[in-house]
Amino acid sequence: MAYRVCFVCTGNICRSPMAEAVFHARVADAGLDDLVEADSAGTGGWHEGEGADPRTVAVLAEHGYGLDHTARQFQQSWFSRLDLVVALDAGHLRALRRLAPTERDAAKVRLLRSYDPAAEESDLDVPDPYYGGQDGFEECLEMVEAASTGLLAAVREQVEGRAA
Repeated sequence: MAYRVCFVCTGNICRSPMAEAVFHARVADAGLDDLVEADSAGTGGWHEGEGADPRTVAVLAEHGYGLDHTARQFQQSWFSRLDLVVALDAGHLRALRRLAPTERDAAKVRLLRSYDPAAEESDLDVPDPYYGGQDGFEECLEMVEAASTGLLAAVREQVEGRAA
């Protein structure tokens, strides 16, 4: 059974699809495609059915990442099939933990930047680039990439623990 990860931001058109694309690439590079699945969602349904923000797609493409994405809203029922829910900022973390039906499910929710050893513990949010310019999307990608290495290591440890 695959280890399932879901990245969550507000509308599921900027940060969480970016994190999903980067993590997919890391998983593929590590040869874990058959063992790890990742997707993304938003805490709200404002953009359900839409593609990713064109600026997200452009920044990802410039850096060699592909993305086939349709926005959707995170559902409480998903907790039972997910191993890890990765929030992109503290607001998402709080919303997801409130939504979690059990304490065990709430414990599945982690901040993405908590996997970046260089990140300041007092500032683990990935800022929302939606209302800014292209620089914000570049900064978002840098943060996502930095955290994805540690996230992959943590997920690999969990996957290998299942196989043992």
